[in-house]
Amino acid sequence: MAGDGAIIVKRVRKGGHGGHHGGAWKVAYADFVTAMMAFFLLMWLINTTTPEQKRGIADYFAPQSIAQTLSGSGGVLGGKVMGEESARAGGAASVFQKNSPSSPVSKSPSTQSQSSQGGAQSPDSDSQSENSASQSARNGEFAHAAEAIHQAIKDNPDLAALSKQVLMDQTPEGLRIQLVDQDGRPMFAAGTAEPLPYTRQLLAEIAKVIDRLPNRVSIAGHTESQAFQGPNGETNFELSAARANAGRAVLAAAGLAADRVYEVSGKAGSEPLLPEDPNASANRRLSITLLREAPPVPPGHQL
Repeated sequence: MAGDGAIIVKRVRKGGHGGHHGGAWKVAYADFVTAMMAFFLLMWLINTTTPEQKRGIADYFAPQSIAQTLSGSGGVLGGKVMGEESARAGGAASVFQKNSPSSPVSKSPSTQSQSSQGGAQSPDSDSQSENSASQSARNGEFAHAAEAIHQAIKDNPDLAALSKQVLMDQTPEGLRIQLVDQDGRPMFAAGTAEPLPYTRQLLAEIAKVIDRLPNRVSIAGHTESQAFQGPNGETNFELSAARANAGRAVLAAAGLAADRVYEVSGKAGSEPLLPEDPNASANRRLSITLLREAPPVPPGHQL
């Protein structure tokens, strides 16, 4: 009791329950709200930007020393040459510019007036348009022929394993089909112009396809650079020419008309497929080219 002289001490705790934490929770909460705002802003931007804009953003943040496109060759630059401009911009800009279609050429006022008055074009323009259309049509025909040959080889169980030894590409001369030797699997018996059985089968399948097109055919034989001496003094030139003629005979037996053959030639080792290795077996090959020829000139037409 107070009357007995007892001393009562009261301890008052200041600051309530939040005294221990201070304002740190407010900072954490503000960081959380900021992060959520940034997240929702990012989601909004992703939903509102176009694919082209997204691609541009990705290119902007891409490493500057790495090109973004790959080709079938597997190279980082996709087989493209990187010039000064692309070197400064990391290589990506110039690549896309080269692949983009060229802008249409604006007409001069005189050209526009001529078009509006009569719409007539010069004979040269008509000829160029016809040549361009004819060129595109031939490219399409060659592409279909190459695909047909590839499919015919693939579908034949006896020839499927040889598909890698049949190379096809379009050159300025036309569609080139090459039957290439491989180590252990040549197209002709060694040192002779005798086609092996599977070579005859390949040529027969090729003849079925090229017989559908009107183009004339050029046939050439090729050897490696290593000197060859036949029993009667034949060299690589005689051997390659004999192999080309043997290929012509097989194509003829399969239905190719004689007037379709433009030339038969022996190139020896003068045009190696692998210039860095002139004695490689792949340089021994038979090439058949469907010639890229202009269509016949109509009677009375002057060039």
